[in-house]
Amino acid sequence: MATQSLDPSIQRLLNDKPYDKRKQGALEVEKVVREALIKGEHEKIKNVVDQLCHEYAYAVHQPHARNGGLIGLAAASIALGSEEVAPYLHEIVPPVLACFTDQDARVRYYACESMYNISKVAKGEILLFFNDIFDALSKLASDSELSVKNGADLLDRLVKDIVSESAASYISVLQLPNKDLSELDGAEETDDISMDIPTAFSLAKFIPLLKERIHVINPFTRIFLVSWLTLLDTIPDLELVHYLPAFLGGLFKFLSDPNPDVHIATQGVLERFLGEIKKIARIKKGITDSRRDQESAHTKRSAASDSASVTSTQSGAKEPSENAIADSDSGTANDDGELQVYDDWVPGQDVHVDHPKILEILVGFVDTAFEEEIQLTALRWIDSFFEISPEDILQFVPRLISQVLPALSSASNQVREAANRVNTSLMQYIVSLSDDASPEDSRLALPSKIPTTGRDTSEQRSSTPTTRHHPTGLPSDNIKKQDSSRPASRTELTPRSSAAPTPLPSPDLDYAAAVNALTLQFLNENEATRVAALAWLIMLHRKAPKKVLAFHDGTFPALLKTLSDPAEAVVTRDLQLLSQISRNSEDSYFKSFMVNLLQLFSTDRKLLELRGNLIIRQLCMNLSPERIYRTLADCLEKEEDIEFASIMVQNLNNNLITAPELADLRKRLRNLETKEGQMFFVALFRSWCHNAVATFSLCLLAQAYEQAYNLLQIFAELEMTVNMLIQIDKLVQLLESPVFTYLRLQLLEPEKYPYLYKCLYGVLMLLPQSSAFAALKNRLNSVSNIGLLQPAARTNSVSSTPYERSTSRLKREESSIRWVELLDKFKYVQERSRRASRSPQRHFESDGGAGDNGGLGMRSSIAAAVAAATDGNGARDRAGIGGGDGGGRIGGGRSPAPADGGVGGGGGGAGGGAAQKPASTHKPKSSLSNFGRLTSGIGQRRSKR
Repeated sequence: MATQSLDPSIQRLLNDKPYDKRKQGALEVEKVVREALIKGEHEKIKNVVDQLCHEYAYAVHQPHARNGGLIGLAAASIALGSEEVAPYLHEIVPPVLACFTDQDARVRYYACESMYNISKVAKGEILLFFNDIFDALSKLASDSELSVKNGADLLDRLVKDIVSESAASYISVLQLPNKDLSELDGAEETDDISMDIPTAFSLAKFIPLLKERIHVINPFTRIFLVSWLTLLDTIPDLELVHYLPAFLGGLFKFLSDPNPDVHIATQGVLERFLGEIKKIARIKKGITDSRRDQESAHTKRSAASDSASVTSTQSGAKEPSENAIADSDSGTANDDGELQVYDDWVPGQDVHVDHPKILEILVGFVDTAFEEEIQLTALRWIDSFFEISPEDILQFVPRLISQVLPALSSASNQVREAANRVNTSLMQYIVSLSDDASPEDSRLALPSKIPTTGRDTSEQRSSTPTTRHHPTGLPSDNIKKQDSSRPASRTELTPRSSAAPTPLPSPDLDYAAAVNALTLQFLNENEATRVAALAWLIMLHRKAPKKVLAFHDGTFPALLKTLSDPAEAVVTRDLQLLSQISRNSEDSYFKSFMVNLLQLFSTDRKLLELRGNLIIRQLCMNLSPERIYRTLADCLEKEEDIEFASIMVQNLNNNLITAPELADLRKRLRNLETKEGQMFFVALFRSWCHNAVATFSLCLLAQAYEQAYNLLQIFAELEMTVNMLIQIDKLVQLLESPVFTYLRLQLLEPEKYPYLYKCLYGVLMLLPQSSAFAALKNRLNSVSNIGLLQPAARTNSVSSTPYERSTSRLKREESSIRWVELLDKFKYVQERSRRASRSPQRHFESDGGAGDNGGLGMRSSIAAAVAAATDGNGARDRAGIGGGDGGGRIGGGRSPAPADGGVGGGGGGAGGGAAQKPASTHKPKSSLSNFGRLTSGIGQRRSKR
């Protein structure tokens, strides 16, 4: 029957090679179809269409026949017209679409031309085939033949016009009920039918195709897709932004296209989407605020009406009934006013934007593995979401930390600035949740956004058409109908707002994941990232110390290891965090921190050497210095590694003397009158015994000069090593510093501080003849004339002065400081240290003394100093100690012996001068016998003058 539909002459014309012949055949086809349409011969029209499709359009290996079939189908569509073509489109369009993939470029071109003519006739009906047409056009956009691309571009413009005009509202005639629309009674039934019947264009069905095509690489296809996204977003009723998560990831990748046209177009459409998201968020926030205001106003009015009704019931029986009527009338009026607020439709209020899904996509693109433009755009979007919906960002904080912090060290200045803005905004938002009022406010604000969004999505979409087409003058039953529905909406809104805080645990941050993500950033090679990670941990611990401490088991070793970081800023932040954790924790945690710190110093001596002082000073700056020193002293007292304990005590002692942060601690040590000061001194002394020079300097710092002098006597029994002499040299230099100003001023009162002179002269005897020796010698010589100023007073006070301060102190402090026990402790620790140092030397061929001599031989001045100090110690054991202890500092029989003082005066004032004399037997004797005899030295210098 199909063969009889078209005359053989028409068939020959359609199969002819020249275009004019095929065009003439198409005109004949148009005439046949038009005549059959007038006669109502629909079966004939169907046969013609079938013949054109199967014998011509689907003739794959006959390009002229395919061209004839394409032009014939277009002619048939033109003949049918817009009103009659719809039933035949399901047969006409598929063969035309099949020709879009033909190998012959001319066939593809004529397919575009045929589809153009069909679409121009069908108009809105062609939207039923939009996905197929879009798919074909996306492939033709990158066609190698220019004529085909031009033809596809013309067809694309026509389809865009149809979509922009009819996509939002056009309903195909094929989808209407069987009865004619003319039979419907009234406009309301038409509206009801239009609500139930889907439109010819379905954005939900189009999105899967777009999601598949969005990953193309060809720049022409990308431009084609971006142009369509721009167009669809301009149609307000489609709300493409609702489906944004489906294709946002692929769209972001367009930013890496080297074609500048693709880059510019993509940036434009992304800015448009972001602006639309911001606008929808502002609209919803405004509606939420207005509803909250309406509810509060209604609550006040109801309270006022209740109070008015109570007062009216007390006045009489008639007045209440009239007032009740008045109240009911006013309530109706109020209800009408509220109904207008609740039912007014605002464009965008019922659009649901899935913020979490969008943020999930954006966080992935912050990774430094992506190109700069993608990373920068993603950071800008995330920063905008702090204005749009900050509560949705909270669940992505751990992932954001892992992506944003490395971006802080990006090579691009713009990326660094954008990452810094996001990091700052994120920290500020989390800090805002730390206040007691802020989480409640956020919880109260969040339900007003989230539940209304869900209700708008479910209710407003179904009620939007009726709301738009409502007449301004409503009938009474319509008003009653709306009045009856209004309380339902209010009852729905009230429980949502009241129960809002319970289903919202989202404002609580996942601290475990956040801390783990921050700890991993310690391994980042960039200093800025590591500093930012520590700043985050400091902020999180300040915000919720218990929650952060719950996960400190894994972070604590990492924090300790970070102390070895080469960047000083990282170490400073790390110490600030450790101090903050220790400040807010129990004593057991603080002690474990100190123990672990000492273990770290013990295993990493380079860290102790390079950063030990910095770490101690920073900790003292952020924590209680006394607490730190007490804890470290307790730990060091039990330390088994004697060498490490000595080095650590030396570092702690140097900081105690020199660090400005420990000025208050030094003042407390100088005041041994209080029980706290005494206990602190004893605690330090017991651990300071690991280092002899540090123990001596501690006594000087605490003004315990008699104890210091007793320590010097024990020094005679110790083995003077190079390290010990170097420490004494440094101590002498420190004596000239501002810290020991009080000590130098006390030299002006020899009768009050007798043991101070003995200590300093003893140090002078220990020193080699170096710059430190000369400095201390000059210092002592400069005050030696003080002994002649008040001889009578000194003579009268001989019996009481030497022990006046110390004896009274000892009486007051007898219960707290047991000096003899401390000296025994010092002897025991030093003996233990001596044994520990000698035990490994037994493996050498020579004994320990030879080793020391060899070491001393490297410095001739140090070797000479050791020899001189040894001689001086021996002479002191024979004569000096008895004289000093028996007669105090100034003996009764010493003043009339200036001649002897002339021999030993040089020793009393300058041990080095005695060493230069040939009579070595008189050198130690004269030096130590006149050790405390200031008057003899003064008399000798006067005789020399």
